[in-house]
Amino acid sequence: MKILLTNDDGFFAPGIAALHQELQQLGEVLRVAPATEQSGVGHSITFLTPLIAHRVFADETFAGWKVEGSPADCVKLGISELCEWKPDLVVSGINGGLNAGINVLYSGTVAGAIEGAFFGINSGAVSLEFDEQENFDAAAKIAVNVIANVLKQRSTPPRLYNLNIPTAATQSTTSLKIVPMGTNRYGEDYIKRSDPKGRNYYWATNDPPPQATEHETDLSALADGNVTLTPLDYNMTSTSALQELQGWGLQLDANQTESNKD
Repeated sequence: MKILLTNDDGFFAPGIAALHQELQQLGEVLRVAPATEQSGVGHSITFLTPLIAHRVFADETFAGWKVEGSPADCVKLGISELCEWKPDLVVSGINGGLNAGINVLYSGTVAGAIEGAFFGINSGAVSLEFDEQENFDAAAKIAVNVIANVLKQRSTPPRLYNLNIPTAATQSTTSLKIVPMGTNRYGEDYIKRSDPKGRNYYWATNDPPPQATEHETDLSALADGNVTLTPLDYNMTSTSALQELQGWGLQLDANQTESNKD
């Protein structure tokens, strides 16, 4: 199996190093990751400046490519130019901090996996709950175990997955929950401060926490100490709304279109 590995914490982050080590059990791994941290960049890609990639060596052994761009850049460039083969699997992580709920829309880690899915490749994002003593080695073992079991199912067509690991799962036995992404709004609180020149600035707190819902989501399952796996879809079309709008018989105003010709 050929595996393309990326992240948003940077080429030399401990999370990607731990995951690289464990993924070698499944096949050949090529690391193509950002040169610097790209947390929260979402699915941004580089258009207006050159995209520069550097070979990285460790003890004279080729270790991969660091790219002066986003995680999506890394996967796009990796598949199109840097890989000598088409990957069978794209993995993004391990991120230092969970990417659950609406955070998947902001996450560079998840965007790296989404870019792999664009190419029709099984792709997954892996994130570990933030902790000052994060155990990335333990999280990597959990992640590769889940990835290997998912791949055994040989799902057709290739799918996009989001895997989140709470700190508790790296410390004791827990369960894997297959759950939907939580969609409750949160993270709209800011601390207002002033700089030495008296100018106001604002620091996001990521509070308040998301509210409880009647059904289980990745957020509630993680709060209970469970590992969560969520299948995602980058097609953002609302099928029910599309069908409703198509039934409205909407047309452009004839008088307006005629005036546009004048």
